Amino acid sequence: FGALLYHFGTRKLSFLKDRTIVAVLRSLPEHGTPRTALRAAAVGDAGRYIKALAVLADSQMLVRS
Repeated sequence: FGALLYHFGTRKLSFLKDRTIVAVLRSLPEHGTPRTALRAAAVGDAGRYIKALAVLADSQMLVRS
């Protein structure tokens, strides 16, 4: 288990089980873009993680601040 995400508007709760995606999400503020954060985390198959981040963004669980 890696992290919980909660959307206060929809009351949706999501579980992030992949520790790599959790590490990438935590590093976003210092890297600025998801692709830069993925490169910094040395993620080999970035496409899979880009898709996961896009799903989180589309559901508004992940928003730019």
